[in-house]
Amino acid sequence: MAATTPPSMTVGDLPERRGSRYPPPFDKPCLARSNRNLGDPFGLKDFGVHLLTLEPGGWSSQRHWHTHEDELVYVIEGTPTLVTDEGETALAPGSVAGFPAGTGNGHHIVNNSGAVARLIVVGSRKKEDDCYYSDIDMQLLQHAAGGVFAHKNGEPY
Repeated sequence: MAATTPPSMTVGDLPERRGSRYPPPFDKPCLARSNRNLGDPFGLKDFGVHLLTLEPGGWSSQRHWHTHEDELVYVIEGTPTLVTDEGETALAPGSVAGFPAGTGNGHHIVNNSGAVARLIVVGSRKKEDDCYYSDIDMQLLQHAAGGVFAHKNGEPY
């Protein structure tokens, strides 16, 4: 008989991934972040759910937007700052931010406070999704399939 996934588990039992897959030097602002995938252990395929922890000074990502992926962020702990094309917005526990696919509005969350910030991040998983980075020469093609980081002219990193 095959092993089955328990109906629930604790976050501490899930693997933690630190940093990012970005090529240098774009990975540096994200070294002070950790991520636990909450949905994959249950076989969720249509959307991703992550617990994101940002140490003081950490970034959630480079500022980016997706062609086909909606994203939602919910702040559990801390006072990070949301950065979008409109500027900066202070967040606090209970804050929610959403980013519809295809808008071209680059966003990320930066923890400029002196305390840890924890967020739940939810995103759809569309196979046709590509990701574009607003402030740097980088794009992520075929995001849902693991992706290939490339310069904006298409040359791979």
